[in-house]
Amino acid sequence: MTPLLALAALPLLALGPTQDADQDAGTAAPEPMPQPMYGPWDAWLESPGGRLRFRLVLEKGEGGPVAALVNGVERIEVPHTALENGELVLDFPHYDSRVTAAVGPNGASLAGTWRKRRSNIQWTSMTFGAAARPPGGMPGRPDPAAERVAGRWAVDFSNSRAPAVGVFRARPDGGVVGTFLTTLGDYRYLAGRLDDDVLELSCFDGAHAFLFRATLGEDGTLAGDFWSGDRWHETWTAARDGAAALPDAFAVNRVRPGATLAGLAYRDLDGETRDLGDPAFAGRARIVQLFGTWCPNCNDEAPFLAELHERYADRGLSIVGLAFEVTGDVERDLEQLRRYRDRWDVGYPLLLAGTANKASATRAFPYLDRVVAYPTTIFLDGAGTPRAIHTGFSGPATGAEHERLKERFVELVEELLAEDAEGAR
Repeated sequence: MTPLLALAALPLLALGPTQDADQDAGTAAPEPMPQPMYGPWDAWLESPGGRLRFRLVLEKGEGGPVAALVNGVERIEVPHTALENGELVLDFPHYDSRVTAAVGPNGASLAGTWRKRRSNIQWTSMTFGAAARPPGGMPGRPDPAAERVAGRWAVDFSNSRAPAVGVFRARPDGGVVGTFLTTLGDYRYLAGRLDDDVLELSCFDGAHAFLFRATLGEDGTLAGDFWSGDRWHETWTAARDGAAALPDAFAVNRVRPGATLAGLAYRDLDGETRDLGDPAFAGRARIVQLFGTWCPNCNDEAPFLAELHERYADRGLSIVGLAFEVTGDVERDLEQLRRYRDRWDVGYPLLLAGTANKASATRAFPYLDRVVAYPTTIFLDGAGTPRAIHTGFSGPATGAEHERLKERFVELVEELLAEDAEGAR
């Protein structure tokens, strides 16, 4: 398969020194542990739908190797990289996720497993492999065929009644990048190619492993398959449509008649029970976010909410995050929340509200008629009256949609704060 994305070639160097024979003792020294090469790697996970490809970069850090995942234009720094007994470990503690791979004898191959916790007793598990790129090599090549899928597409996924939108762009190196927008959020940064009328796009970010494949038909439509992780599969079709759009994400959810936040109580990061009616959560404008640390779109929204808190807290904006986690193990889930807080420098309070199952979440948060998606973002005025509810979040991979959504959130906050100031006069 042609590589997904050409990276600038980096020199391939061993991550540690080799060891010569112990000439003084006249005996051979123990064989040194193999060391993986520095530089760009072609990496993959063995998906039920075939090889799911992405880029891995290993570089020299002050305390040892550092690693990054590359999906199209996105580069994700791996929080913790280590060499342990001949194995390379890529650890994503904020997702409870880890890659462990044995280093090949020549340092140019990796073979192992990616595991991510799905519940208190279940794990996603996929075979991982990687091959170091040779010096100088494997540059991308211009490929005008990629332009055949560039643009905006109306998409139907077989397991969803809601429409979706595909946005694809041809790269100068012949690759294709883009994403799918859905009513629940987007599929983040995807990268791939169009080869012999077969489009392949994929992404691995430490939390999710996505593989999309489709054939471009003679009529110009796309039809194919989508695999997520080690078990999810559905089919999808797409037709080019420059006006393709999603339903209004502000019109999906509603508040139950007569519902109030007061009386809804959840654990804070210290394990103390906090009631949302507590005056500490009041403000001239309020945002309540339903999220999960496991959710990539929630992680996309987190730094923006942290920015809003930093910008407007002094003017009276109050934000609280209600987390719905995967295990139901309180201590484990609270630790994940602390990692999430530290990762995104979250200055507003986070509370553990329940488990990620949407039916359970609806019971745990009966303020809404139902929990449809993570994240869900609720805007309230100073009196506690709900003014807007946004379902999902369009992350940075969506480009213009992401910028428009951030602008709308800022407008809402400004409007609510201005109304409260006017009412106080």
